[in-house]
Amino acid sequence: MKDVVIIGAGITGCSTARNLARFELDTLVLDAAADVSAGTTKANSGIIHAGYGTKPGTLKARLNVLSQPMFDKVCAELGVPFKRIGSLVVSIQENGLKTLEQLQAQGNENGVFTEIITDPEVIRTMEPSLSENVNGILFAPRAAIVSPYELAIAMAQNAAMNGVKFQFNAEVTAIDKKTDYLVVKHSGGTVEARFVLNCAGVHADDVSRMVGLDYFKIMPRRGEYVLFDKHAFNINHTLFSLPSKNTKGVLIGPTTGDTVYVGPNAENIEDKEDTSTTRRGLDFILKSARMMVPTLPIKQVIRSYAGLRPVSDTNDFIIETTDVPGFINVAGIQSPGLSACLAIAEMVTSILQDCGCKMQPNKGFNPHRPRWSHFANLSHEEMDELVKKNPQFGRVVCRCETVTEGEIVKSLQGPIGATTLDGVKFRTRAGMGRCQGGFCTSRVIKIIERELKIPLEKITKNGPRSPLFMGRTKEILKEEKTDEDN
Repeated sequence: MKDVVIIGAGITGCSTARNLARFELDTLVLDAAADVSAGTTKANSGIIHAGYGTKPGTLKARLNVLSQPMFDKVCAELGVPFKRIGSLVVSIQENGLKTLEQLQAQGNENGVFTEIITDPEVIRTMEPSLSENVNGILFAPRAAIVSPYELAIAMAQNAAMNGVKFQFNAEVTAIDKKTDYLVVKHSGGTVEARFVLNCAGVHADDVSRMVGLDYFKIMPRRGEYVLFDKHAFNINHTLFSLPSKNTKGVLIGPTTGDTVYVGPNAENIEDKEDTSTTRRGLDFILKSARMMVPTLPIKQVIRSYAGLRPVSDTNDFIIETTDVPGFINVAGIQSPGLSACLAIAEMVTSILQDCGCKMQPNKGFNPHRPRWSHFANLSHEEMDELVKKNPQFGRVVCRCETVTEGEIVKSLQGPIGATTLDGVKFRTRAGMGRCQGGFCTSRVIKIIERELKIPLEKITKNGPRSPLFMGRTKEILKEEKTDEDN
């Protein structure tokens, strides 16, 4: 029997798993997808919000502010790139300054420092690309950026190093209540647990109903983005347009991978799997962004994509014990969920302690993950040394991002190694550049086949529902000829 089963390997589940690894617990993480961060997390904007944008008194606000200063230490331990570049809310409308003042007042109440700047010369010095129509900005110096999927993967790997088990392609189908434990049934089997943490993202209400709890509803809110080619243009801060009822505003955001994206919009939908993009949505975010930065180089967009945010009808995080002993909801983790994930993990750990979970410290806990250094970021001397040790690092597979065969092979190895094309992409950046995998995809697939001994036709993009091949051409033609003869 497991001490704790965590349903969901997004940023919330992985952060919680790593925190629980500090204790001598038998913990298992289940996820319906083939890898870590395959749902909401992978399409997160990657902003660590300063904390002014959340309503005072909410759980969102409290956990965002508590979590914010923790990221420097955690990202250093895990070897994940993290940059405190600051953010600007950009006012163009005549009444925009009033909104900035309201946001600042909200930030003050949350204990977050911000500064309103109206001097055009200062604004242009801070961000030269901004429109001349800007009449003011709200500057939050503590805002930061991180790669959400890299952070989730690093947390999962570190948790696994410290004893946490992960099982993928394990969609939870039912949860049976027993006297003092729960039985979790999933597509890969059955597991008994004293405690179950529901970190299932957009499906958290579905999981909650499996134990007879139907007191909240999760609505998927789709957000669309466009990604620009590396170094297409430069900005110094994360730029927000003025917020709306459903979103903190369309933003222009730099990434830790030296690209820039625009988005998201906010559209409430019913389908919890619909991550399609729309002409209407993409036009809207680009139009909004060009009001802030008129010189946005539209012709250098290399990809559009969408993600779903799990919005609860309480419009706040739901992190609490329930009437079902041992079942704890960690639901409705929408923005600023990434920014709050470290404090969420600590809160959940505290709840488990209060519920009687025995939390003996894991004396062997190691908070550090072996540092992952992208080959492209090394000095020439470091590159030469690495190639001398392993010639695979001298063979470039992805030219756009300078990803080597050595990095791809390393990404397939444990703990929590990649097993899919997307798994390699999110660990190495192979396929994330200008050609979006047009050059390297076939070579990456061959390396996966060779290293993992997976038949070529069994390799998928991101799990069983995303096959890359229908079969070998000769066999298909042979079957077609047999059908014709019959």
